[in-house]
Amino acid sequence: MSLPRTACAAVLALALASVAVPASAAPAAAVSEVNYVALGDSYASGTGAGSYSDVACTRSRNAYPALWADANDPASFAFAACGGAKIPDVLSSQVGELGEETTLVSLSIGGNDSGFASTMLSCQYSTQSACERALKTAGEYVVNELPGELDGLYATVRARAPRAEVVIIGYPHLYKEGGLCLGGLSSAKRSAINDGSDLLNETIADRARAAGFAFADGRPAFAGHEICTGDAWISSTNVHPTAEGHASAYLPAFASAVSGS
Repeated sequence: MSLPRTACAAVLALALASVAVPASAAPAAAVSEVNYVALGDSYASGTGAGSYSDVACTRSRNAYPALWADANDPASFAFAACGGAKIPDVLSSQVGELGEETTLVSLSIGGNDSGFASTMLSCQYSTQSACERALKTAGEYVVNELPGELDGLYATVRARAPRAEVVIIGYPHLYKEGGLCLGGLSSAKRSAINDGSDLLNETIADRARAAGFAFADGRPAFAGHEICTGDAWISSTNVHPTAEGHASAYLPAFASAVSGS
């Protein structure tokens, strides 16, 4: 018995509807857009890492923010970190890159505020006692003033980027402790500088946690590759991470701190 023409059409429509849609015709899966802003000082901008996209701020294509962006292809990337920056500089010249749409922020700051450059000059070219005095002065600032300044900055970052995941990046130990360091600092100076780095990192990590931000510790990331080791990832000339230091230490430390990594 033959079916009426209208019934045949209905059966054909049902049959076509049951055919799987080719993969090429299926809508693409939704991908979370990442809008990444990198803030901070020379340890974030990549001073000493070469291949600069901005010489004035020593923004390096080899710095961990640029490397992360290259590897992850975010929807947008604003590289605002600048060599020599202090907290007031971040507030006046960098946080403007943040917005409601920002989803990821990295921030390295506090070293210059605590007198990093002058302290290193004292330790490199003056006596042990001069080095220790400079570190004591820096330590007093780190304990008494830096926490409040970080709190203010972190509050501003959160207010400007309310949806963002924020990762605060710490500083590495600069020198190998113990043993000889031919042409370098004495063991006592190296230990004193690393102690100062510990105090700075502990303060930054504490305020980051209080703000609800993640903290990526640079010390384990660079362990075994400090100045005076056989495979240093920190330059003894400018006391900053090399391109290798950014690629092999800072980049994985940052990446592992980002949710979902």
